[in-house]
Amino acid sequence: MDEDECLHRYGLHPVGVGLEEVRGLLRAHIQRERQAQGGGDTELMKLCCVQLFNAGSLDDVLLIWKAKSASMDAGCSIDIQLLCGSGLGATKAHLSSQRLPEAEAALRRLLDCEKAGDFEDFSAEEHSAQYAAYYTP
Repeated sequence: MDEDECLHRYGLHPVGVGLEEVRGLLRAHIQRERQAQGGGDTELMKLCCVQLFNAGSLDDVLLIWKAKSASMDAGCSIDIQLLCGSGLGATKAHLSSQRLPEAEAALRRLLDCEKAGDFEDFSAEEHSAQYAAYYTP
């Protein structure tokens, strides 16, 4: 499945089974990207992360982080803000409560990016609207 087919099939706000399928698709591309640098489709991975961002579930934060950290290309393609579909504060609190190395790494990056101004005037709604404009012709 490519980016266009994924967008057509699930839209930017998938629900139910569609949301589970997006998660599975993202997991498969993370694995491909890690196994062979460039083996995954980073544009498709980015779209999946946007779809998960729009769902706003804290349960998806580490999956989005795994996608972002799968390779240098993925890291450049997937915005750090996509971890924060539930908001910056909720995401930081969620990551702080996790006792996993990847949660600590994600939190450190969020804090560094926040300090650098990457979250100035951030709102999940506005970020979602920006992606809707990007993906909608």
